[in-house]
Amino acid sequence: MPGDKVAELEKTALDLRKLVIEMLAEAGSGHSAGPLGMADVFAALYFNILNVDPKNPKDPNRDRLVLSNGHICPILYAALAYKGFFPVAELKTLRKINSRLQGHPHNLALPGVENSGGPLGQGLSVAVGMALAQSSSPHRVYVLGSDAELQEGQAWEAAMFAGNNRLNNITWIIDRNNIQIDGFTENVMPLEPVRNKLEAFNWHVIEIDGHNTEEIINACNMAKTIFERPTVIVAHTIAGNGVEFMKNKFEWHGKPPSKAQAREALAQLRSLEHDARSKNEQ
Repeated sequence: MPGDKVAELEKTALDLRKLVIEMLAEAGSGHSAGPLGMADVFAALYFNILNVDPKNPKDPNRDRLVLSNGHICPILYAALAYKGFFPVAELKTLRKINSRLQGHPHNLALPGVENSGGPLGQGLSVAVGMALAQSSSPHRVYVLGSDAELQEGQAWEAAMFAGNNRLNNITWIIDRNNIQIDGFTENVMPLEPVRNKLEAFNWHVIEIDGHNTEEIINACNMAKTIFERPTVIVAHTIAGNGVEFMKNKFEWHGKPPSKAQAREALAQLRSLEHDARSKNEQ
């Protein structure tokens, strides 16, 4: 991929992170770590990979994106608004009374939202149903979920079903950030060896750096070439990425920054943007 396109997507990810911080600070509630950690994946998906059109959000041939861990919806909302599905200014209404931007996404509230999220562990089942029903269509189904959701049995039932039915039109992206609301996953309920478990359920497994734009795009493109089984991308990410005082801190899983913390976070993100711009100009 051309370097200028990679740089553009990396800048988009930083812009999405800034929007997330602003939204959460304004709302005074919500989740910080997951949305920041998945910003690079969402930037790559919405601005390079997904076949979606904000002017025709119900196009029957569109790709579908199912968000299983609905609590990271601030990054979904930011990406949708940045893409043009609704005004960016509306992001400031997150979690407010009568807002379309609920604390977990509601598929009838906003254009571009494909599923209602909230109960963890169910998104893969929803996506598998979509993939099975539309296996003869040209579009793909993408499902994003957290690593801690693998602690729930329903995720493995859906994984078994998809593997058994060789649903090659689905791409499952797991946010492997190693944290959950009350600690590190390997302390709460160990998940490893994740790769071996997924392969045992007949999934083609690709492991990537979830902050490397080229790796994200290459993995999604590779998934389209796998015909004998479904593909899962294990994206190794840093929770809270971009904001030093949030990085790898499970305490930031489910809380927003204060106004002062938001100012510090935005300053750090602007500094990263400046550094990236200077590097690209050299």
